[in-house]
Amino acid sequence: MIEDQLSEFRKLLKERGLKTTSQRMAILKVLLSQPECHLTAEEIYDLVKKDWPDIGLATVYRNIQLLSEMNLIDKLNLDDGYVRYEIGEPNQKSHHHHHHMICVSCGKVFAFQEDLLDNLEQKIEQTTGFVVSNHEVKLYGHCAECRKKDGAKSE
Repeated sequence: MIEDQLSEFRKLLKERGLKTTSQRMAILKVLLSQPECHLTAEEIYDLVKKDWPDIGLATVYRNIQLLSEMNLIDKLNLDDGYVRYEIGEPNQKSHHHHHHMICVSCGKVFAFQEDLLDNLEQKIEQTTGFVVSNHEVKLYGHCAECRKKDGAKSE
């Protein structure tokens, strides 16, 4: 499955006039292999370096920036002081992300796929003429595991 996705990314890079360098593909492979993770550039660098020991951190940063500008990877701010990255969805018509739930007890981040704001966005457009092109939702609370440990905390 990862190879199929990498093949699609190769095609997209070529369509946009960019080379499919081994460094770019290694970064995409790292992000594809860890879809539940929200990695920092340094974490991506550490993982890519295992297969490409000569790669430099600056090369990783440059490629991350380029891949982000192409919507192949998404930048996230999870309010922990780091910019994080995850695989993007380059074929989406509008660039809506999935949402994130952040446990304030343990810090785990969970992705939530269903977009419940579609109706709200339609209503906004109908009533105001404003078209929402993107949004980001972060929900803070306590995960099931922490709630169980803490006796069903619900704040």
